[in-house]
Order: sequence, then C-alpha cells, then structure tokens
Amino acid sequence: MLLFARTAGTSTAQIQLVARDAQRDWTPALDAQVRRIAREVLAADAPPVITGIGNAFHVPGALPGEGETQIFLTTSDQRPVSLSILRRPGEQPRWAVALSEIVDEAAAPPPRGSLLWYRLACALPAAMPDRSVASMAATDAVIAREDYQFVLRALGPCGRSPQR
Repeated sequence: MLLFARTAGTSTAQIQLVARDAQRDWTPALDAQVRRIAREVLAADAPPVITGIGNAFHVPGALPGEGETQIFLTTSDQRPVSLSILRRPGEQPRWAVALSEIVDEAAAPPPRGSLLWYRLACALPAAMPDRSVASMAATDAVIAREDYQFVLRALGPCGRSPQR
C-alpha cells in the first residue's frame, strides 16, 4: 500500500490520510510515478503551486480566426506562470505554459503526469472568473474563455481533485 498522510494534530505518533482515497494499492507503475513527482517537488526549479487565475487578454490576428490569448495564473509564491493559446486559420489551436515572465517560442504543454501537469489540472477552476476578462472587449473575452476551456480539455481531468 501507498499512504498519503500527514501527522494528526500535535502527535507525531499518529497520521491522518490527506483524502478519502489517499490509500492506494501499490504497483510498480504507481511507485515510480510517486517517486518521480516527489523528486520534482523537491527540485530547486519545481513549478509553483497554482492558486488561481489573474488577468487574461486576447489579441486578434491579422486574419479572421487568428489570434493569441494569454492567461496569467496566480501562485502561492508570486512566481510568474502563464498560459498562451495561439490560433491560426485552418489549424488546431496550440497552447503552452511558461514559468517565467518571458514566453519562449519553445514553450509547450506540460507532459501528462508531471508535477506541472498535476498543478495545472488539479488547481485550475472549471471556468475563468469574470474579473479576469473584465477589461476586455466582449468578443475578445468570449475567445479568451473559449481558449481557457480548450486548455482544460487538453489537460484532461486531474483524477485526484474534487474541483473539476
């Protein structure tokens, strides 16, 4: 068995499961996944804990159906994290996550099952808050919301979170 637990109250002699399903049957695959994620959590460059959505904006492109949306996320330690969604006519939208203030052309979605993937898939709310698009034109706000939903669908369900 693998247990995900914390100390119970002030007693170090007792533990409490962190969730109802925090006791899992051990498998080699689950053991490897937990060890990999634990290494990622302890790394100096671990992605920050996502706490919500800040501001967003959408810039239409020169052609109909072209544009870019950026969604700035809030984090527990105020480090920058943003989602970029690029739309081009006749192509599937592409999205990426950036962990710095500069969005790199090489940025990509996080690998499924990585710490960053879990931090996004398990923490992002099911809908973009109104305050995030309040300063946008109505048509741009609609596209930004659609792009956010595209990212959520691409991430898929967390599988560990009651939020979505």
